[in-house]
Amino acid sequence: MVEKKLCFAIFGNTSKAFDTLQIVDILDYLAVREADVYVEHSFYHFLEKELKKRFSVAGLFEGVNFDVDYVISLGGDGTFLKAASKVGPKQIPIIGVNMGRLGFLANVAPEEIRRVLDDVFEGRFEIEERAVIELKTDGEVLENCPFALNDIAVLKRDNAAMISIKASVNGEYLVTYLADGLVISTPTGSTAYSLSVGGPIIVPQSGILSMTAVAPHSLNIRPIVISDESEIKLEVQSRSHNFLAAVDGRSEKLCEGVTLTIKKAAHKVRIVKTDGQRFFSTLREKLMWGADTRQF
Repeated sequence: MVEKKLCFAIFGNTSKAFDTLQIVDILDYLAVREADVYVEHSFYHFLEKELKKRFSVAGLFEGVNFDVDYVISLGGDGTFLKAASKVGPKQIPIIGVNMGRLGFLANVAPEEIRRVLDDVFEGRFEIEERAVIELKTDGEVLENCPFALNDIAVLKRDNAAMISIKASVNGEYLVTYLADGLVISTPTGSTAYSLSVGGPIIVPQSGILSMTAVAPHSLNIRPIVISDESEIKLEVQSRSHNFLAAVDGRSEKLCEGVTLTIKKAAHKVRIVKTDGQRFFSTLREKLMWGADTRQF
C-alpha cells in the first residue's frame, strides 16, 4: 500500500466538450484521497469555462514544468501522445483515461478510473514500458518535441508532387522511395498511421521498427521491419524544395538538403497497466481484429 502523499499532473483535450461531470468525479476522488493535483494551465481554464466555476487544485503548470508521481491523460489517444511528449525523459508513469473514440493507448474507461486509481494507491498495478524514437536534423533546429511514441513521418506538402527519400540503415543504403511519404513506426504506432498505409501490426516489446511508404510510385516497394537498435538516415528531395516532418502528428516544414536521423531514444514511455489490460484483447476489441463482418 502507498503510504506517502501522491502527486498527479492532469492533461486534457481543450478542443472537445467532454462529460465534465466525469472529470469532476475524478478530481473529487483525488481530493478525498488527499492527493496533490496539478492541472495543465490551458486545460484548467477550459474546465473553468465549461463548469462555469473555479475549483481547487494544488497548482497549474505549463509545458514540461511539473514534477509529480503520475500523469493522468483525459481524452483520446491524441491527448495521451501530447502527455507523453511533455513527460519525455522524466519517466513518470501515465494513466490514460479514454474520453474519445478509439482509445487504444488511453484504454481506461471513465467508469473504471476509480478502480484503477484505487489500484494505484494500493500499489496493485504494473508498468509497461514502450519504446520511443527520436528525430535529429543536420542543419535545421526542430521547433517541436523530437520524441515520438507512435511514429515519425516524412511527407510531401499540400498538393506537391511526390518526394524522393533516400534511406540508409546503419550506414548501408536501403532504397530511394518515390512516394507521398514514409512512416517510421514503433510497435506502439503500428496500429496508428502506419497501419492505415499498409504497415504491419507489431506486438509491443518486439524490439523492432517498421518503415512503410505512403502511396509509393512502385508496386515493388513493401514495408520493411528492422531492429530498433538501427540508425535510419533519410535525405529528401522535392520539387517544392521543402517537405513536412511529423513527429507523432506534430508537423513542421523542413528544407530540402537536410539529413534526418532517426533512432531509438534513451528513455521509454511508462504506462500504468492494471488487471485485464492486455494487447491482444485490446486489438480484438478496439480494431475488431478477426471479426467476421460478412452479412448472412
